[in-house]
Amino acid sequence: MSETASMSTGIAKRYATAVYELAQEAKTLPQIEQDIDALQGALADSEDFRDLINSPIYTREQQAASISAISRKMGLSQTMASTLELMANKRRLFVLPQLIQNLREIIAVEKGEVTADVISAKALTKAQSDKLSKSLAATTGKKVTLNATVDDTLIGGLIVKVGSKMIDTSIRAKLNSLQNVMK
Repeated sequence: MSETASMSTGIAKRYATAVYELAQEAKTLPQIEQDIDALQGALADSEDFRDLINSPIYTREQQAASISAISRKMGLSQTMASTLELMANKRRLFVLPQLIQNLREIIAVEKGEVTADVISAKALTKAQSDKLSKSLAATTGKKVTLNATVDDTLIGGLIVKVGSKMIDTSIRAKLNSLQNVMK
């Protein structure tokens, strides 16, 4: 891992831990979960928002004022709004995606949950998602939340990642394996 990426991860973890502890103390954890969902949606949907947090052309004051206005408009909790304004003033908004990820992980550990990243060739139906969640829950002994994405280059099958374990049952992987055997 590069030094910059490592530093960003460290910064994000410290902010995530602080936000979590403040929310737990104030008993506002459900609001923080809504905040991170809203922020993640904004990051995914708005190129202007991504530019605001990543671009060096905005001054600290411009970032802080923009983040303050965005926080009010989104209805973010006081804890999250204050944290984002502090990050803007310290020129650390660029770690927001890592902050969101770290907060999700901290909350999931606290709740005894685990997130499984599932990549499928086609979108999973509700029944397939439920069946996969139950199967993974039986294996891990924890409640499983699926983070499903679609990648049509898999041709068929799934790639499931839970923690450091990965199961690849995709047809693409089987074809690649067959190609290697034939060499």
